[in-house]
Order: sequence, then C-alpha cells, then structure tokens
Amino acid sequence: MSVVTDSPVHSSGSDDFIAYLDEALDASSPNSSPDEEAGSQDEFEDVSRTKRRKFESTEETEGSTSEVIMEQKSVDVKSSVMVDVCTHPGSFGDMCIRCGQKLDGESGVTFGYIHKGLRLHDEEISRLRDTDMKKFLFHKKLYLVLDLDHTLLNTTLLAHLSSEELHLLNETDSLEDVAKGSLFKLEHMHMMTKLRPFVRTFLKEASEMFEMYIYTMGDRPYALEMAKLLDPKKEYFNAKVISRDDGTQKHQKGLDIVLGQESAVLILDDTENAWMKHKNNLILMERYHFFASSCRQFGFNCRSLAETKSDENETDGALARILKVLKQVHCTFFDKLQGDLADRDVRQVLSSLRSEVLSGCVVVFSRINHGALPTLRRIVEQMGATCLTELDPTVTHVVATDAGTEKSRWAVKENKFLVHPRWIEAANYFWQKQPEENFVVKKTH
Repeated sequence: MSVVTDSPVHSSGSDDFIAYLDEALDASSPNSSPDEEAGSQDEFEDVSRTKRRKFESTEETEGSTSEVIMEQKSVDVKSSVMVDVCTHPGSFGDMCIRCGQKLDGESGVTFGYIHKGLRLHDEEISRLRDTDMKKFLFHKKLYLVLDLDHTLLNTTLLAHLSSEELHLLNETDSLEDVAKGSLFKLEHMHMMTKLRPFVRTFLKEASEMFEMYIYTMGDRPYALEMAKLLDPKKEYFNAKVISRDDGTQKHQKGLDIVLGQESAVLILDDTENAWMKHKNNLILMERYHFFASSCRQFGFNCRSLAETKSDENETDGALARILKVLKQVHCTFFDKLQGDLADRDVRQVLSSLRSEVLSGCVVVFSRINHGALPTLRRIVEQMGATCLTELDPTVTHVVATDAGTEKSRWAVKENKFLVHPRWIEAANYFWQKQPEENFVVKKTH
C-alpha cells in the first residue's frame, strides 16, 4: 500500500485519516520519495480546505439550530449538534486530520516515519495504543523494537576497509536478490554492510510473536536502505522504521514514538545508555563487530572477523541465543502468568527471568576497577546472585582479573570458582550461567 494511493486524501468521510491510522498504521511505504510525500501533503491540504469549508458551514448551521434548540428544547437536535464537534485528534501540517480546520500551536508527538507532517495528540496516541494492544494481545503478539548497527548488522565505509578486508570487495552478494545474501556493497552510499548470522531466521520467527519496529540512531536514508536488506519483501517492518530524525530527544531513543503500550514492548539494542527511560524493557545485545572500523570504534585492538575470515556461529550465536530468550518471555507472558492479559507487564517478566540466571551464586569481587565495580555489582544482583564484600564459607565465586590477590588465592585453596569479570558479562548477554572453566583468571605477577 503506497502513501499516495492509499492516503486519507483519496478517501471520503470525516474520519478518513483516523480510520487510515487504525487500519493501516504500517501502510506508508518506506520507499516514498520526498516529492511523493510533498505531493500527498498538497493533495491533503486541498481536501482539507474543502473539509474546513464544510465544517465551518456546519458550524453556521449549528448556530442557527442552537436558537431553535433553545426555543424548542429539542434533546435530539442538541445531541446531533454535539456529535459534529471535532476533538482535533491530531494534525497533518497545521490542519486537523479529521475536519481540516487550521490549528494553532503544537501539541502531541510527531510521527514522521508513518507520514511526513503527521502529528498526533496525546489522547489519540493513547486511544491508538489501547486499540492496537487489544488486537495484538488477541493474536498473542507483543512489540519488539530492534536496533540496527552492532545488533542486526555491521556497516563500514568502503574507505575504512583495512588492507586485510579488501578481499570482501569481490565477495559481495547481489542487491537484486538480497534475501539470499548477507554481505552487500552499497556504492551509492560508499558503504558495505554485513548482516549478522541467523538474522533472517531470527526475523521470521520473531515476527510470529511480535509486531516489530526498527529504531536506529542512523539517519533516515540509511535506515531505509538497511530495512531493504533485512526485509526485502516488506513482511516485517513496512513503515515502522524509525531513525534519529524521528526522535523527540537528542542522542536518546524513546518509546513515545512507538505505537505500543510500554508494558508490552521489548527492546533489543547493544547500547544501554540510548534507552535511559526504558532500561526495564531492554535486552542488551552483545555487539557484532564484523569490520575492523567497528573494532577500532569501540577501542578493541584486535583483528576483525572479516580480517580473520571468520564469523559468529549461525546456530549458536548471539541472535540464536536471544531468540530463545524472546520465546521464553513470550511463553511466560501469555501462558504462565495469571489474571487479565491487559494487566500483565513484560517488564516484570524480563526482571523475573533475569533474576534466575545466577540464582544461588554468592559473589565476592577482588581488586576490580572502582569505575566498573558498581555496574558489575548491579548486573550480578539483577541476575539473582548475592554480593558480599568479605569472604565467608557461603561464597561460591570470586571475580577478579588477577589470580595473585588474597581473595583469589583463597578461592583456589577453598575450591571455589575463580572467574574473570567477562563471566558476568557473558551471562548477562546470553541470559544463562556460563561454564566457569571458560573464564579462567591468570596470575599477573
């Protein structure tokens, strides 16, 4: 469905755009050009002016009718007059999306990714969210907001390819049949993008449980290009592609522009600080660093996956593991919780499942950087472990970076687990306690 042919400007009836939003919020094509959007807005303004004249004419009629009402005290006529009053649920440009009346000032939230110039007022947003919530809960669906870079894919500028990565230039897949590829050269953007292993299976299976959005800090042209690679048939996202141009806060992502109740939204992102107001909805992803420029960006002095001609495991990599978590959350929400569906909260489900990861573990930290310690302690406690400051017989794990510390030596002597902080990090990413033998601490002096 295209923005132009199926937009409200071609429908009749005073509630055309409201019905359009209710029935086809995802109908606008992400491929719409600025010219098409401008044309659509011009048409909308023409029709809106006609509507406004009709509305004003109705108001004049209502004025004369009101005198009759006062004289005849007709309850039926009064009721019919009140029905015609527009509540202005939102605006398109500066005109009401329902009656076409010109509105003063700005209120509500702009949903430019649905259609350029669309702004919905808070009451209408709440109504749409309630309506969508009932529909999706009936179909056993929640909402899933997906980050792009380092979560579903990795992108680099062609000029930033290292000498050891130049072989990739001859290994890219066809942009004519993106569904069968994972490595793409976007000449017009001077970029190369590598899709994360398992991403196509992930999206297919996740779409059966979730209504999905893309939300990236990249600009809109980039977001739409990535959406084409991930969803060439427009089965998963359609118009639900949000870029930094659509956000309401600089350098922050927010659920205020997602038409889903916060209690039913999960977020998958590699950057926790991007979601300061919604950390309880967040599942933190292990970053995908395929290109050397990505490694350098985050301070890793190592060869990239591309340089070593390797990649994440398709069946046991980050996305495959997180899909299992999503299935567990979905199952718990719909099949294991008691009470009314509308009263359930996915954030409570996440918190409960996370608290089981290290349940029963008693942790002591030894000589950990003071800057990192509060974060590690918080993560450990969120995963259900108990943190102590001193050693005692109940301790199960000593977390350290040096096997030579007093507490580390005690752990070895008492046959306790001595693990590197990466053991905590891995458990946090995979939502599962990891084998301690994979995180051995070496003596540094």
